[in-house]
Amino acid sequence: NKRHKGIIEGDNSRHARQQLRNQGLIPLDITNARERANEKQTIWSFTQRKRSIKVADLALVTRQMATLITAGLTLEEVLQAVTEQTEKPHIKSILMSVRSRILEGHTLAYGLREFPRAFPPLYCATVAAGEQSGHLDKILLQLADYIEKQNQIQQKIRQALVYPALMIMISLAIVGFLLIYVVPQIVGVFDQTNAQLPMATQILLALSSGIQTYGIYALIILIILIISLRKLLKNNPRTIYRLHQFLLKIPFLSKNIKTINSARFLRTFGILFAATVPVLEAMRVANQLILLLPMRAAITQATFRVQEGGSIHKALQQTHYFSPMSVHLIASGESSGQLESMLAKVADTQDAEVTRLIEYSLTLFEPLLIIIMGNIVLFIVLAILLPIFQLDASVGQS
Repeated sequence: NKRHKGIIEGDNSRHARQQLRNQGLIPLDITNARERANEKQTIWSFTQRKRSIKVADLALVTRQMATLITAGLTLEEVLQAVTEQTEKPHIKSILMSVRSRILEGHTLAYGLREFPRAFPPLYCATVAAGEQSGHLDKILLQLADYIEKQNQIQQKIRQALVYPALMIMISLAIVGFLLIYVVPQIVGVFDQTNAQLPMATQILLALSSGIQTYGIYALIILIILIISLRKLLKNNPRTIYRLHQFLLKIPFLSKNIKTINSARFLRTFGILFAATVPVLEAMRVANQLILLLPMRAAITQATFRVQEGGSIHKALQQTHYFSPMSVHLIASGESSGQLESMLAKVADTQDAEVTRLIEYSLTLFEPLLIIIMGNIVLFIVLAILLPIFQLDASVGQS
């Protein structure tokens, strides 16, 4: 006989025991999970609420929920069905927790907000707007489309970065192998001749000796510096702000990060506005997704201007982070009463611009990487060959 532990839903302990007997199990001990909730609060906060859901899984769950709601099922039935459909335990746990909040009388958005790592602010705000407007099924479909599109963009970026990352790893491995094993054996032969080695060869030998002697220590120091820098940036917003300001001064990089962040803001703002979220709330939520701190501060000021009665396009124009085309389209949408459709067009345009910039950047990066690594290998080869040429010349003169 095997013992099993788990959680089962029931009106009371007697009902739970009866369900277990119906499954052919003999209940040994039943404890009310709600009574144990306070005892496990600390563990809960560090496990359940810190769990996240992958973008692809979130899109699938959202689309399943939208389909079931359209079919007329209640939220309790929807979450129960989606829970049974998924095969991943942590997603089951999260969805069942959200369902328990609904059974207690809370809204779906309230239950989702208890898992900020799994459901971002955009998701919760959009769901809340859908519940208030009575069009939760349509809102969830829009959310699913949005999440899938973002996932596709992320996958394109990852796929595009595979080749350069692989090239860097292989190149570094080859250069490291040459400096640590090959160079000392080949160039070390010339030490027996007592000849004056060329400067390039001396530099190469110094690099090789330095890597062999201090390479592991340098690697440890580098790891410590990276960890320390991450902690410094994480706990010091002023330092992050100054770093972002510095990045904005780099000509080519500045345009890229501005376009990427503006595209994220406009797409999120458009989704929330289409979900009938108030303009100011939509701008605040969309601004939370901006990674560039100076841009986030500028959009916060733009939100205040809109709150004081200013137009959206003028407020965004004064931030100097949005392209003239985006500002004109938003202005056209405000004047014609079709801001929702114009925001969608602007977001599509910005997404296309982001894709173009990524492809263009990678197109430039790949040959640049080949040139850099080629020059490094050329230096190593010349440093090895120069003593040979020098030795041949001295033998020929003798």
